[in-house]
Amino acid sequence: MFEDRNIPKTSLAQLGEFALIDHLTQTFELKNKSSKLGIGDDAAVINHEKQQTVISTDLLIEGIHFDLSYMPLKHLGYKAVMVNLSDLYAMNAHPTQITVSIAVSNRFTLEALEALYEGLALACKNYTVDLVGGDTTSSTSGLILSITAIGEVSKNKLTRRRGAQINDLLVVSGDLGAAYTGLQVLEREKAVFKANPNAQPDLSPYSYSVGRQLKPEARKDVIELLDELKIVPTAMIDISDGLSSEVLHLAKASAVGFHLFEEKIPIDPEVSFISEEFKINPTTAALNGGEDYELLFTIAQSDYEKIKNHPLLSVIGHVVEKKAGCQLITGLRQQIELTAQGWQSFKDQ
Repeated sequence: MFEDRNIPKTSLAQLGEFALIDHLTQTFELKNKSSKLGIGDDAAVINHEKQQTVISTDLLIEGIHFDLSYMPLKHLGYKAVMVNLSDLYAMNAHPTQITVSIAVSNRFTLEALEALYEGLALACKNYTVDLVGGDTTSSTSGLILSITAIGEVSKNKLTRRRGAQINDLLVVSGDLGAAYTGLQVLEREKAVFKANPNAQPDLSPYSYSVGRQLKPEARKDVIELLDELKIVPTAMIDISDGLSSEVLHLAKASAVGFHLFEEKIPIDPEVSFISEEFKINPTTAALNGGEDYELLFTIAQSDYEKIKNHPLLSVIGHVVEKKAGCQLITGLRQQIELTAQGWQSFKDQ
């Protein structure tokens, strides 16, 4: 969980920028037909031919988006790719390439960056994505990681946040809230470790939630399933900032409202167990926690039979008129207006 002081350490100054890039990327091979030219020239060359090209980028900053006291660098590399691929899957697109740029301070060693790139390489392998470029530079403090993901989608399958129609069904993949409860556990163990560096945390009762925080998976399988079922969502978004925030994004973009049923929200039993331990409501974790990277989308009612009782998908609500707003319907049939309480980049510190 915490830094292994026995790992050999090689100063980055011994290599220099270009040798460092060569060293870290030497094992990456191009797999996609659309990747015409990768690392080694001034720019990459990509040809998606008749497909639409979809691009997304994210910036991750140490101390704001991740904490290296409990986030292993290999896991960070993997998660950073997932964050970007999830955005492309939210457009019903298939990722094909990424670029990776990093800024590092001199407290990082070559071995540390090798661990980071091991995670990047594993993500590329698991999702058949090519690393085709990027940059490295120095940082006065900490680690900054920027990844751009590029993908392709046919014009008739491109799905945006806008497009939801009244009476469409609201569907979510997987389950929600685990990444948030996993974070609570990790933050608690960090505090324990600070108070007693000899303490050995037992994370086994929380393995699912901690895993969802440290090593999430983008929902490639859901996009493949929708394609197999011949379903094109009317609107879609990925859940990075919490369910309530994403419902409100869909509502705004589509100029509609939503009725979301609390009892339909899929929550893993471990999330309920951890929520009880931390005295929080598991529904609150699902609504406001974020970082689940599940897909939230709307489909026409005529597609319901295709997904009925499917283990990967849950119908959690439906689209209503804009004037009805976005409401959470409780088990007692009370209506509570949804508010966005998830991650906000520029909130007051």
